[in-house]
Amino acid sequence: MMWNYVQFPDETQIAYSDVREDGTVRIDIERPRDWGFDSARCIMPAYQWSDIDGFSDQEIEEFDTFLRNNAPLIFELAECPPEERWEVT
Repeated sequence: MMWNYVQFPDETQIAYSDVREDGTVRIDIERPRDWGFDSARCIMPAYQWSDIDGFSDQEIEEFDTFLRNNAPLIFELAECPPEERWEVT
């Protein structure tokens, strides 16, 4: 299950998973485009990026900085019971 974290003015959406058995959190980033979505995935806390499609290296660096700055809150939310969070639809 993925949970909404933030949506930027350009409609880029960042969502996070529950804390997984190995202590990591999966981050999915999507931005709509005419023929689908730009997308990327990051596994925290290693900040291992994969499945990057449509985002520039500079954008990924900016997302990486954003995630590092928001990591404490993201992990706190990822550990919350599901009834205390908003589901991504």
